[in-house]
Amino acid sequence: MTDAAGDPVAPGRPVPGFRTSPPRAEKPHGIHRARYRRILSFAAREFLQIWWFELVLPRFGMSAIAERTRPARMQRFARRFHALAVGLGGLMIKVGQFMSSRLDVLPPEITAELEGLQDEVPAVPFAEIRALAEAELGVPLERAYAWVDENPVAAASLGQVHRARLSALDAADTGLEDVVVKVQRPGIDEIVAVDLAALRRVAGWLRRVRVVADRVDAPALVEEFATTSLQEIDYLHEAANAERFAENFADDPRVDTPSVVWERSTRRVLTLSDVTAIKINDRDALRAAGIDPSEVADVFAQVMFDQVFTHSFVHADPHPGNIFVTPQEPDAAGRAWRLTFVDFGMMAEVPDSLRDGLRTLLIAVTARDSRGLVRAAQQIGVLLPAADTRELERALTALFARFGGMGFAELSRVDPREFRDFAAEFGDVVRSLPLQLPENMLLLIRAVSLTSGMCSGLNPAFNVWDAAEPYAAGLLRDESGNLLQAFAQQAASTAAVTWRLPQRIDDIITRIDDGDVSFDTSRLERRLDGLMRVGRRAVAAVLFAGLVIGGALLLAPAAPLGTGMIVASALPLLYALFAGVGRR
Repeated sequence: MTDAAGDPVAPGRPVPGFRTSPPRAEKPHGIHRARYRRILSFAAREFLQIWWFELVLPRFGMSAIAERTRPARMQRFARRFHALAVGLGGLMIKVGQFMSSRLDVLPPEITAELEGLQDEVPAVPFAEIRALAEAELGVPLERAYAWVDENPVAAASLGQVHRARLSALDAADTGLEDVVVKVQRPGIDEIVAVDLAALRRVAGWLRRVRVVADRVDAPALVEEFATTSLQEIDYLHEAANAERFAENFADDPRVDTPSVVWERSTRRVLTLSDVTAIKINDRDALRAAGIDPSEVADVFAQVMFDQVFTHSFVHADPHPGNIFVTPQEPDAAGRAWRLTFVDFGMMAEVPDSLRDGLRTLLIAVTARDSRGLVRAAQQIGVLLPAADTRELERALTALFARFGGMGFAELSRVDPREFRDFAAEFGDVVRSLPLQLPENMLLLIRAVSLTSGMCSGLNPAFNVWDAAEPYAAGLLRDESGNLLQAFAQQAASTAAVTWRLPQRIDDIITRIDDGDVSFDTSRLERRLDGLMRVGRRAVAAVLFAGLVIGGALLLAPAAPLGTGMIVASALPLLYALFAGVGRR
């Protein structure tokens, strides 16, 4: 295993926090060297192909070839990466899953090919799972649990889940009986370390590609991914996340979470109450239970909004295997079901500054406010403040006017040629801007992408505008309440000053009558003189710039006049540079 800098760390030793500067990627040794080389050779081949088609051919006027072959090339890339991820497992599965969720930036040729990776992870033989669990728990499995199902409920890239039943003693202590036991894949620590070393090397390559480096700090992105991955293989960290998430929604009847059995949990083994129910994407099972899938989509979107804007702690892996719909007795709202979240290894923290920017973004989107949307993008850090945003505002206004308010079902009925032409024009505008992916956004983008896809799968007519507008209205009410509170505080402060003002005036008049007050205006006069000098120099500088620019423009049509203006500009320039020199 390696630490965040890529240096060797003894197994079992705590992993230090990651660094924001790119660490040195160490080459692995021994049996994992072939894995490391396979990842790098795959990346090198793909980079070479992208470089040839996307950079070299357009310079020789052959952009049409790159455009015509792009869909087939993207599909071949996705198939090759799919085979690599399934063959290697480990973090390559996680990378593929993340790519499959990026419907916003990756073409469908890639996302469609990789979306099945979640269900293609082969299970580890139970004998290996038993050996690791017994070594972690320190007792034979038969003593730790009354029963363990040898067939896994789920097999993921980093761990494997089995149903079990607690012993009578543990059941009496915890009040639980049926549980699930999540066991880390044997040797996954070393595999994660190798994969991170390879990804860091690839990020170093990307840092040297200007078109990529201008928009994303690839090494920082990999370090964010590394931190998440190392936390995800620490089940004690996941257990703490589960309890924090449960506390956030303790009074919310819409949401439930499993209980942690701490007596049977370690860094590599996690025991939780069994809360498995109807998978959120199983529409047939939902209807059979009398549950409307479209209502589930609406509530799910609201709960995800709450995680971002209310709790600042977001489940970043909300795929169908991690969310159940649990039937229950009708609550106060008449809802006879609740959402049950599991697997809290991948969580996104939302800093206050980012949350404020996202609030502004949501309000701007629902109001179809193109200028507000640009300001929000700058506040979040996606768009640099110095960017010329006039064309982007124009494109966003056209976007809202044509497609604003449409759900996914309505968008699917738009003429593909119109959609393609608009997307090409909008894409040209976006690519011309200095965009970047700020830190803390990787997991949040994943959560948003998966949420959007989940809701659309539950309800093909799902309209994200309908889900966002009530939430944005609530945010606006909160903002108005905060504004009124600020006004009230200011009014109270002003009233207090006004109340004391007559007495203070009387005190001052008394002191003047007694001859105790004197005025020294010399400093004020000096400051006013200084401000006047600065103002005159600023006017001179503006006049200089105007004469130079005007003269340059007139040199061709009226050379004598242009030359005269440029020569005359020397006078205001000298005044702007030297006026006031020697004065204090």
